[in-house]
Amino acid sequence: MKSLTEQEIRASFVNCSKGEARRLAVPRDLDQRPWDDLDFLGWRDPGAPDRSYLVAERDGAAVGVTLRYPASQRGFLHRSMCSLCVTTHPGGGVSLMTARKAGPAGREGNSVGVYMCTDLACSLYARGRKVPDSVLRMEESLTVDERIARTTGNLFAFLDRVRG
Repeated sequence: MKSLTEQEIRASFVNCSKGEARRLAVPRDLDQRPWDDLDFLGWRDPGAPDRSYLVAERDGAAVGVTLRYPASQRGFLHRSMCSLCVTTHPGGGVSLMTARKAGPAGREGNSVGVYMCTDLACSLYARGRKVPDSVLRMEESLTVDERIARTTGNLFAFLDRVRG
């Protein structure tokens, strides 16, 4: 992924108003992000424990979506799998993230959801740069490039559902 500026990030959001995009918290460490290892930029809102944001490159343009997820979760003794990178995590390592749909459907309250890594580090898990907090891991026979392709394919399918 190419590096993005704060202005490019704010302009990329498809499922919120321009005013909401102006007010959301953008990470201050953009120059320190591992852009070459990212399929999307994802971050949690430090001021709103139930909000996260995701920005990805799709068809040559940045596409951003606002996400909501439960601030508290039940069932911390189970393992869950991310729908994007197919990484398994213990406890609350995977959350159901919901995004309001873009356009009229979103204004009517329609949304789509995806189970994804709560820390939004799917790109790093797919590349083996980050390992989930678990002793037991599923071994895969896919190459790193195949895992990256699967992650981006799943990500783009989700973004397409948000955009309608």
